[in-house]
Amino acid sequence: MGPFGVLCVCMGNICRSPMAERLLVADALALGGSTDELYVHGAGTGGWHAGEPMDPQAARQVLDRGGRVDGFKARRLLAEHVDASDLVLTATIEQVEFVTELRPDAAARTFVFGEFGRLIRGVALPATLTGVYERGVALVEAADRARAGRPALASDELDDPWGRADSYFSRVADEIQSTTRPLAAALFAR
Repeated sequence: MGPFGVLCVCMGNICRSPMAERLLVADALALGGSTDELYVHGAGTGGWHAGEPMDPQAARQVLDRGGRVDGFKARRLLAEHVDASDLVLTATIEQVEFVTELRPDAAARTFVFGEFGRLIRGVALPATLTGVYERGVALVEAADRARAGRPALASDELDDPWGRADSYFSRVADEIQSTTRPLAAALFAR
């Protein structure tokens, strides 16, 4: 059993998904978590930014919130990225559809960012689940059961901040952390 894998997906992989990727890691580390137990990576549905660094405004949000931006390079989403993930979080409903067209077997573990955050609010994992991997898998299964086949809401999506003011990036980062903080807390509950 390896680390619990989380894939963050947006369009170009330079704003929303890198903020989500790096903020989830920062939130986990702040709780005493370890990257040995959690593998977080990201990709974009389009490949036009592949190899580029994170958008400077997105990087500022990550750094201001205690995360790291070193070593980041955007990449285009491939099936192997989905296969390496126990949970896939997308910025939009359209990106959920992109992921599930690429890998139909990933539907039960693919959610819009805000949708997942909304669905895990009421989940209480059994105290007998002590490992990060098993807690993560149980959390994803519980969120999928709670979803009960209902589609995500438009309000679950993360707006694209690219080309907008820092205040817009800050709002999107707040929305991201409204999911990454409870996710990290559920994974690393001691």
